[in-house]
Amino acid sequence: MSVVGSVPAFAPVLAGVAVGIFLGTCSGLVPGLHANAFALLLASVAPEVQGPPSAVTAAMLAAATVHTCLDIVPSLALGVPDAALAPGALPGHRLVLGGRGREALRLSALGSGFALCLTIPIAIPLTAAMVRLYPMLSEWLWLVLLAVMVALVWTEPTVQAKLAGGVSIVAATTLGFVTLDYSFSGSLPVGDVLAPLLAGLFGIPVLLDAWESAGVPPQDDPTLATTRRSMAQSVLAGTSGGALVGYLPGVSAGVAGTFALSVLPTSDPETSARAYVTATSAATTATTVFALFALAGLGTPRTGVLVAISETNLPAELALAVPVTVCAGIVGVLLVPVLGDRVLELVGRVDQKHLVAGVCALLVALSWGFAGVGGVVILVGASIVGLLPPRLGCRRVHLMAVLLGPLVVR
Repeated sequence: MSVVGSVPAFAPVLAGVAVGIFLGTCSGLVPGLHANAFALLLASVAPEVQGPPSAVTAAMLAAATVHTCLDIVPSLALGVPDAALAPGALPGHRLVLGGRGREALRLSALGSGFALCLTIPIAIPLTAAMVRLYPMLSEWLWLVLLAVMVALVWTEPTVQAKLAGGVSIVAATTLGFVTLDYSFSGSLPVGDVLAPLLAGLFGIPVLLDAWESAGVPPQDDPTLATTRRSMAQSVLAGTSGGALVGYLPGVSAGVAGTFALSVLPTSDPETSARAYVTATSAATTATTVFALFALAGLGTPRTGVLVAISETNLPAELALAVPVTVCAGIVGVLLVPVLGDRVLELVGRVDQKHLVAGVCALLVALSWGFAGVGGVVILVGASIVGLLPPRLGCRRVHLMAVLLGPLVVR
């Protein structure tokens, strides 16, 4: 077949990728809109789309991939605390407070880009090994996930922080038991408890802590203040952590980034923050690729978009999914610094209290849309639990026990 003759066969897929990139760009910049919740929204409208199933799959995969690349932007730009609280701030926020937000964006983009290159050759032999190991792993999955939570507590630097991590895990696990089994419906065409749950745990508390702050300070030039060796170590650690996320349920990129940080020689707070941003971004991107191979080899969808694609019986063969994900990932990586610089500048000019109030109102609206009144109640309850870790003196990552804890006990 000639090249010209083959173009129409690929045209719908390319159009789907373009549409997905646009949708993922818009959604990735919306604060509090989790990738899984966005995937459910896409799945709810997918059956109504007139077009080849392969093009719909391409649009959904591209949208989810770009979303995961760009969600670092609202994460860095919003919820920046007062400078006096910098030691307890999220790693990315510490860089923004130091005027290094533009550098953080580029570290994130590089982490994602290098992980995209590394993951595919690693995923092939790793998936072959997991096909053999998974029957035993699934039988003892509760023990593996319990080990993950224990290891998270162990990474805390002091005994007090370890105890605080344990308390946070118990609180988050209890919240998961209370909320995850319920089904709610809101004004949106799909119901989802995770959207208000995660927004409450990780969104509202960060914003409330930033209520009295001056917001995003002026940012310096984007020059990377890190070495190639440190960058390579962070990317390798994050990509390895991405394998953990891609093949195990309930584990997030934040968990992978925390584990990566514990094995990296990063005693300096700013160096540690740079390593965390790079490793977490690498883990997030690596997860999108590892999850494709996990679905193909194990038949287990590990991300929201793959669950959505599986439930709507859309094609998800690697020959389609991998090129689409890589293409969208490249575009997403390029968009991070381009759009991120402008968002940081824009947010820096907005009154912080008005911004925090507006974003909190948006999260309430999203919770209402996904789960109605029940979603708002969950948002409030999760926000109370989400306020615990920084006040007790431990990392927020322990709150992922909201998913891990119920899986361990059940």
